Amino acid sequence: MYYLLNSPHSTLRFSISPKKTHHKSSFSHPKSNNFNGFYPPISLSSKKNSTRCLAQAAEEEQKLEEVLSSKEASAKLVLVIGGTGGVGQLVVASLLNRKIKSRLLLRDPQKAVSLFGRQDETNLQVWKGDTREPKDLDPAMFDGVTHVICCTGTTAFPSKRWDGDNTPERVDRDGIRNLVAAMPRSVQRFIFVSSIGVTKCNELPFNILNLFGVLKYKKMGEDFVRNSGIPFTILRAGRLTDGPYTSYDINTLLKATAGERRAVIIGQGDKLVGEASRLVVAEACIQALDIDCTEGQIYEIISDKGEGPGCNPNKWSEIFKGAIKN
Repeated sequence: MYYLLNSPHSTLRFSISPKKTHHKSSFSHPKSNNFNGFYPPISLSSKKNSTRCLAQAAEEEQKLEEVLSSKEASAKLVLVIGGTGGVGQLVVASLLNRKIKSRLLLRDPQKAVSLFGRQDETNLQVWKGDTREPKDLDPAMFDGVTHVICCTGTTAFPSKRWDGDNTPERVDRDGIRNLVAAMPRSVQRFIFVSSIGVTKCNELPFNILNLFGVLKYKKMGEDFVRNSGIPFTILRAGRLTDGPYTSYDINTLLKATAGERRAVIIGQGDKLVGEASRLVVAEACIQALDIDCTEGQIYEIISDKGEGPGCNPNKWSEIFKGAIKN
């Protein structure tokens, strides 16, 4: 059952409406005069009539694109694990902004309200649970889920975040093993955020980062994902930069920018070293859901100064394809 904030027996409900976002459609109209009823026949009897009909056709095409985009979004139900972390917050805010139905698994469901406001359950559902505890991963949690994005993690070195057994061993190894074991094989794509350097934890500078085993355990998590039989994409992020460093509300999250570091560099083979904007990593997670060539692939991702792909799916597709070619 869902976890309700006001009652232990009801579902968390929200009321904020996310901003509308229009996406370009790849829909291609057949070459006919009436376009299956979407366009009126264009009369060539006068230039004025032709111009008016063309304008009407463009308006109808825009409406059709919005319908197609809405249908595409409504077909998804994305389960986000780690949705209150730095990358996870941005993933959830962006999914809501795109009107993609989302479900969160949180240890503390109260955090969802402070971050994302009170959303209607048709937009966002919240379940109470902890990946470190297999008993918390109720099979019903996956009902209707088409895609999963996992952004869990903890600090590489001992800190207050390790309190309550929140260590890399428990989060990055045990948590991912439990999640993969519970996940149905009907999931269309599993996006897993890992870290660069997981295959080089005995080399500088990664051996320093791995003093307490964070890279070793992240690599174990990757292996669970790779061997799961579920279509996956693994994104190994560089050192994370840009906010949110603490919890913000959804309006603040949607206004976040990567400053000058909007360019995206994606590679394979664990060869990249550098920093990655949390905004870039979050956008890569969402874009990878629909880019076929990313299935079964492992990428490293960092940011650089310059203009990036933004939210353009065609540009992201070319970047991912380029990494595979190289």
